[in-house]
Amino acid sequence: MGRARRARKIAQAAAYGGGVGVAGLGALGALGYGILRVEAMMARRIVGQPFEGAPSDSGTYGSGSGSPVQFLVLGDSTGVGMGADHAHQTIGATIAHGIAAFSGRPVELTNVAVIGAESPGLDEQLERALAAVPEPHVAVIMIGANDVTHRIDTSVAVRHLEMAVRGLREAGAEVVVGTCPDLGAIEPVPQPLRLLARRWSRDLAAAQTVAVVEAGGRAVSIGDLLSEAFSAEPHVMFSKDRFHPSPAGYARVAAALLPTVSAALDLFGERSTPTEPNLRRGESVGPLAVAATKAVTQPGTEVAPAEVGGQSRGAHGRWAVLLHRIRPTVPAPALPASTTPAPADDGPDDGRPTDDAAYAIVDPEPAQPAQPVDTEPAPSEAADGPTEDAVLR
Repeated sequence: MGRARRARKIAQAAAYGGGVGVAGLGALGALGYGILRVEAMMARRIVGQPFEGAPSDSGTYGSGSGSPVQFLVLGDSTGVGMGADHAHQTIGATIAHGIAAFSGRPVELTNVAVIGAESPGLDEQLERALAAVPEPHVAVIMIGANDVTHRIDTSVAVRHLEMAVRGLREAGAEVVVGTCPDLGAIEPVPQPLRLLARRWSRDLAAAQTVAVVEAGGRAVSIGDLLSEAFSAEPHVMFSKDRFHPSPAGYARVAAALLPTVSAALDLFGERSTPTEPNLRRGESVGPLAVAATKAVTQPGTEVAPAEVGGQSRGAHGRWAVLLHRIRPTVPAPALPASTTPAPADDGPDDGRPTDDAAYAIVDPEPAQPAQPVDTEPAPSEAADGPTEDAVLR
C-alpha cells in the first residue's frame, strides 16, 4: 500500500474510530518495536544522558501600536525548546519576534507545550491554552516524535491532533502544525532501527498532514530539515544531548514555520492576492493525500486547503496546495531579542518579506496557473524516499 493510501486510511480511522496498528504497521510494527527497544538502549549510550528543563519563553515580544497578537504554542519538547540556552532562542520566541517585526504589533506568546508529550496529551494542553487565551490569533503545534517512540497507535495520535486543530479553529485561531520529524536519520541511531523509524515517522507525518488540512489547519513538513546541516556541523545544530536541536537548530525549524505562520495571519496580503503555485519549484494543487506524501520527503513544505473551480473536493478527496516557501538547505539564525518591529507594508511589492534574518525565501519566479492532478502518486512517489544518514532531533 502506498503512503498516500496509508495516510488517507489512517486519517479515516482517526475520524471514524478504530485503529490500524501501532505506527500503522501491524505485525511488522510489533516486530520492529522489539528491535527498536534493543537498538534504543544502544543509542542512548551513544547519544548520552538527557538533561532536564527548558527555558520558559511565555511573555511579550516586540513592541508597536495595537493590541498584542495572541500566539499559542502546543506540543512536545521541541515546542518547549529543550536544548535552547535562553528563552529567546526557542521556536516560539523566534516566530514571535518575526510576527512582531512583520506586523508592527507586540506578540503575546503563551507556551503550554510539555516535555515528553504525546498527541493524546494535546487534549489537556488545549484546555489550558484556551483557559489562558480564549481568543487566540494563531497557534503552532509541534508533535509526533514521542508517538513513534512510545508506540502510540497512529490513528489514535492523529485523532487527538485533529481534535486539537479543530478546537483551536473553533476558537478563531489560525493553526500551523510542524509534523513528525524523520527519526530515521538521527546519526547515532544504528540500523536497522533507523530504517524502521524513518518509515514510521514519515507515515505518521503524512497522516498528520491529511488530518490537519481536513480540520482547517496548515501543515509544514519538518522531516529531515537538519540533515545536511547536522552532517556538516553536528556540534552547532544539535544540543549537548545530541538529540534535541541547539539554538541554531531551533532557528532553522522556526525558519520553516514562520513563512506559513505569516501567511496564515495574512501579514502580506495573501488573502486578497493568493500566492499561485509555481510549477518550476514543484508547487502544485492536487489531492490532499498525494500532497501529504510528497511533503514528508521535502522538508519545509507547506500543505494547506485549496479549491479548484470553486470546489474544495474532487474525485479523490479534498484539494490541497503544496508550497515551498523556503530553501530548506539554508540555515536561518534566530532573530535577536532586540528586534525592532517594522510596519507590515515595508515589504516588496509582491507581498513577500525580504528579512533574510528571519528566514530564507526561494528566489521568486513567474507564477504559473496550477494544474491539479486528481490521481494517486506513482510508485516512486509513494516510496519511503531516500535514506540519508542524518536528521533533525
